[in-house]
Amino acid sequence: MAANGIDQEPQSPKDARLTSLDKRLDRLKAEEALKDGRMTTESQRVIRSAGMRILSDLIGLPFGAGLIGWLIDRVAGTTPWVMLAMLFLGFGLAVRSVFRVANNRTGQVPDTKE
Repeated sequence: MAANGIDQEPQSPKDARLTSLDKRLDRLKAEEALKDGRMTTESQRVIRSAGMRILSDLIGLPFGAGLIGWLIDRVAGTTPWVMLAMLFLGFGLAVRSVFRVANNRTGQVPDTKE
């Protein structure tokens, strides 16, 4: 019966009204949560996204820069100076990224392309 679509529920005007009511109810719940100071799922998602971005920058940038510096040191025979310089550069870039995310008041994670 499912192959020909007979058992599917038809879209009646009542269904459209229920859908509209659900949307309004969700919007009112979000407004009420905002009034009470509770976080909505959207704000939780934005905060979680920013946190993951900060964590990945603080770990990835110094590690990646240090790895590139280590490789350059191995080729150039300047151990450990380039690696140390790249570690500091990576850490500086990570701190800059954290400040950019922290100063963003719109709640969106800033794009790295400028």
